Amino acid sequence: MSEMSFEQMLEESLKTIRNGEVVEGTVIDVKPDEIILNIGYKSDGIITRNEYTNEPNVDLTTVVNVGDTLEAKVVKVNDGEGQVVLSYKRLAAEKGSKRLEEAFENKEVLTAKVSQVLAGGVTVVVDETRVFIPASLISDTYEKDLSKFKDQEIEFVITEFDPRKRRVIGNRKTLLVTQKAEAQKELFGKIAVGDVVEGTVKNVTDFGAFIDLGGVDGLLHISEMSWGRVESPKKVFTVGQTVKVYIKSISETKVALSMKFDDENPWKDADVKYAVGNVVKGKVARMTDFGAFVELAPGVDALLHVSQISKDHVEKPADALTVGQEVEAKVVDFNEEEKKISLSIKALFAPEEPVVEEDADVADVNIEEVAASIEE
Repeated sequence: MSEMSFEQMLEESLKTIRNGEVVEGTVIDVKPDEIILNIGYKSDGIITRNEYTNEPNVDLTTVVNVGDTLEAKVVKVNDGEGQVVLSYKRLAAEKGSKRLEEAFENKEVLTAKVSQVLAGGVTVVVDETRVFIPASLISDTYEKDLSKFKDQEIEFVITEFDPRKRRVIGNRKTLLVTQKAEAQKELFGKIAVGDVVEGTVKNVTDFGAFIDLGGVDGLLHISEMSWGRVESPKKVFTVGQTVKVYIKSISETKVALSMKFDDENPWKDADVKYAVGNVVKGKVARMTDFGAFVELAPGVDALLHVSQISKDHVEKPADALTVGQEVEAKVVDFNEEEKKISLSIKALFAPEEPVVEEDADVADVNIEEVAASIEE
């Protein structure tokens, strides 16, 4: 019986491996695009960047160190150059699939970073296994721009799991709905009509702004934004802005807000400031065919009727006034209950004394004749 050579004995002492087998090895070298493992086989194992992770352009020297122990799956025993091709991500994906199946069955809340934004949703990766979250399930409100979720860590649950079809669906919306319901219940137990609270502007529309009060969105209608006139909420508020509001009403889950605080009410002491006979100043705010509305203070408009604009006849207000023009006028009527004030510029001018013309016949009367007739 012939003796085995050293090489033969060494080869016999080394383990055998097969495609698909899971092996463990020690990192003996790391390059930016590949990892070399000693797996106790006659050849070293190689893990390329593409077989380590789905993340593009990762520098492997930043995630793996020499001496680290890794498990990997054998892809090919011999790559043609005597090296064993290994995959770390395929093994991780198998483990990840099992992990997701357990999370699906247990309704576990998972956390992962959004790795990709697509037209119809976003994807996250859990242990090298992709999970798709449709746009309709990414939020409890419509999200037009999904790009804001890129690289953001989000929480979600698995609501559909079918590995045979490679269909794993995540759902963030159901968590948000549940969280909002809990936050609403807690907040409604604290707030009451008349409370002054702080909130954050969440959304601005043409008719108002939605304010996040901490789990509940309240509506600040355009008519409640100021005692004065607000042309456009978008010119007043920006998303993320902190505002102080008071709770005007609560109806089931709806909250109406206001910024028209009583201590800022421009009609306070108005009966004194705008009493009939007072001369006031204001700016022409808008005009109609029958007159001009003059802003005396934010929230206090008075009517200057076309007939009261001038001593002379004025056909329409625009013939004598312009919007933004400052005018001085006298208060001729004040109705606090209906919040109506009437002004007159014409009333500022003293009435002209009538001119009495001498009657020619009277001038020619003989004084003596009149006196004689009185005596008779």
